[in-house]
Amino acid sequence: MRLTSIIGLLALLVGIIPAEAQAAAPAEPYVVDYYYKAKWGFAGEFIRLFKKNHLPVLQREIALGRIASVTAVEPRYHATEDGRWDYRVTITFRSVADAFAPSLDEKEMRALYPDQATFEREEQRRFEILLAHWDVPIRSLELKP
Repeated sequence: MRLTSIIGLLALLVGIIPAEAQAAAPAEPYVVDYYYKAKWGFAGEFIRLFKKNHLPVLQREIALGRIASVTAVEPRYHATEDGRWDYRVTITFRSVADAFAPSLDEKEMRALYPDQATFEREEQRRFEILLAHWDVPIRSLELKP
């Protein structure tokens, strides 16, 4: 968290800055890189299931305004097994509060996936073929002297 954010939060807590003024300040985006490492030979199945079952949830979150953007990359070449990852999905949330807010509720999930049995089975499979998954909150650095 940046020093200005900490000072603003402390000031709000002790009542120096009115809540209305604090709420008017634009929220700082919160960016997280999600890394996925699938078992050898299963990366294609993983990303197919990701696109089918998780991407629509993320797109709905974009439509609701909680998420600003979602992008994904894959390495052009492979690395050593200990450093290998197959996909990096970057999600930019509107704010840190949005990043930790509850996701879609049960009603919205049923609207997206009426066949819940298939959805749950495929999501189980998506995670069965993963060897590792890690989340890395990131922030931009200013490189000017």
